[in-house]
Amino acid sequence: MPPPAAGGGGDGGEAQQQRQQTGFGISGIIRMVVFWYFVSKFFSPKKPTDPSVLMSNLFHKGESLDMWLYLSEHERFYDFANDGMLVWHETNIPYAVWGPQSTRTLSLKHQPSEALKKNGSLYAHVFFARSGYLPDPKDPEYQPLAAFGRTHPVVTYFPKSKADKQRHLLGTREGSDKGENISEATEEDNNGGPVEWLPYWKPNVTINLVDDFTRYPHNSVPPNIVPYLNVEPRSGNYYPTIFFNEFWLLKDKLIAINETVGELSLNLEVGLISMTKWQLFLQIDQSFQMHRSYGSMLDGEADELKRVFLEGNPYLLVITTVVSLLHSVFNFLAFKNDIQFWNKNKSMEGLSAKSVVVSFISQLIVFLYLLDNDTSWMIIASSGVGCCIEFWKIGKAMIIEIDWSGRMPMLRFRDRETYARNKTKEYDDLAMKYLSYVLFFLVACSSVYSLMYERHKSWYSWILSSLTSCVFMFGFIMMCPQLFINYKMKSVAHLPWRQMTYKFLNTIIDDLFAFVIKMPTLHRLSVFRDDIIFLIYLYQRWIYPVDKSRVNEFGFGGEDYQSGDSHGVVATSSIEGDKKTN
Repeated sequence: MPPPAAGGGGDGGEAQQQRQQTGFGISGIIRMVVFWYFVSKFFSPKKPTDPSVLMSNLFHKGESLDMWLYLSEHERFYDFANDGMLVWHETNIPYAVWGPQSTRTLSLKHQPSEALKKNGSLYAHVFFARSGYLPDPKDPEYQPLAAFGRTHPVVTYFPKSKADKQRHLLGTREGSDKGENISEATEEDNNGGPVEWLPYWKPNVTINLVDDFTRYPHNSVPPNIVPYLNVEPRSGNYYPTIFFNEFWLLKDKLIAINETVGELSLNLEVGLISMTKWQLFLQIDQSFQMHRSYGSMLDGEADELKRVFLEGNPYLLVITTVVSLLHSVFNFLAFKNDIQFWNKNKSMEGLSAKSVVVSFISQLIVFLYLLDNDTSWMIIASSGVGCCIEFWKIGKAMIIEIDWSGRMPMLRFRDRETYARNKTKEYDDLAMKYLSYVLFFLVACSSVYSLMYERHKSWYSWILSSLTSCVFMFGFIMMCPQLFINYKMKSVAHLPWRQMTYKFLNTIIDDLFAFVIKMPTLHRLSVFRDDIIFLIYLYQRWIYPVDKSRVNEFGFGGEDYQSGDSHGVVATSSIEGDKKTN
């Protein structure tokens, strides 16, 4: 049956997290598949020489099978004579023969009972038997070695979604009373009441017979296969494995069951699945469960990753997988060169110190916003490390002192001489002055609008969400002071061009993710706005020739190597080489 279609998106902050984690998820799947391949090759159990201690498939390739599928509200099924429960019967299905004759489909409508509408259960009982035999153990001609079956729930349960605890901070607005009442009731439930579980209908049931004729040792069956292997106790051999394939059944395609539901659609399919594909699905699901248990993946992120493969063009997905790996490499190189630049930098001439401070404030706002919301620890840890690095860069751009004169020690920031004694500070102050007017006006307007028309958990959440939205929407304004300094000084030799090159390559990759992954229009525009800033940097690089009297990224200038001795000649060639690589 064709995979289900996809759903919608999220807000700007969640879209950025989703874009980052999708890149991690795709590369993680590749690493997991490669690891599984080598483990299965080198650590698989050796087959014993004595074939009598091996278990084999009770059925042979090409055998004709009949199938029965019953729907029952009981987990165990014995009522084979009840034709009202039999919803599907197929005959002459060739086992392990690949072709259209091995795939059968059926679509039907099911009227739920009153018990099912009131948190009841429903199970699909599927049975296979050699053609001419019946699956009913009470039948006189029943043969235990000729029939096998498996049970699978058609209804699943999820805890009731936590109602939004947010409210209008200025007071209850018209039409929001209902939402307020739900929030209060949910808080009472969360404060000690039982968790309410709701039933959901699975609209697709895919039954796969695994094409497996492996001869397994009795005591050395692979652990991921053991739960699915149906062994016949007397002969010691196993029946064909029945796998209910729900890998592509996304959570947003499930149908909530309540008393108002009168009819439910059910799409059934029976077919083959290869051993490799089956084990791959098992390994990926196991990997998702492991990530969720470690807190590195939230509920629903696995579905979002699957949605990329369901909706994306295959060629585009291959490109996305490759560039996601390159994105990780460029991130590491940009991080390494950024640390090297600020660690070796001896002069702040031509560099905007205020932009470094604002960058730290922006990173801190995003970090606090992630802590205030349900975010995986992996993203929080990454943001926290970024905050520490940005604060360390402030220490390289400015002089940080501890003032012990008051009751509590306070941090004091003082400009470095290389920054304050020339035109850099004057240009930086001038650019920041006018850009701050624009930024504060936009922040004020956005915050007032959010306060009047949106809901928040608290005043603290409103402040964080407003500031975070401004960082995403207007953060590019903070990159403009450096452009202004470059324009006034007619030079770009002081910039860390290696780091900026890697960041520009990552921005191009982000552009590709903006087309592949669903995200709000505002956030998509925020990706392309960085391209404009970098293009302006490149334009300035082109129109402003390298001035050898300017300091380079390591803090050396022309006055350091104007002497005629041999040491000066060596220094000149070394510094010119550094500038050429900028």
